[in-house]
Amino acid sequence: MKTTSMNGLYKAAISSVVLALVLGLSACSNMSKQDRNTAAGAGAGAVGGSVLTGGSTAGTVGGAAVGGVIGHEVDDD
Repeated sequence: MKTTSMNGLYKAAISSVVLALVLGLSACSNMSKQDRNTAAGAGAGAVGGSVLTGGSTAGTVGGAAVGGVIGHEVDDD
């Protein structure tokens, strides 16, 4: 069971990640569609990898790599 201070820390961490993601993606205005897909895939993969592995660094980096490759290969045509 989480304590009150842990809940506050968890909420602050999630808010920081969301803010960083929003600010990071706002810099993508000059990127091609494929570049934006790659960045979004890497971000989603990093979050997914972190969640699935309990926050391990290897899981986060691995998820970002896999997500980036998948995002790069996505084609709307």
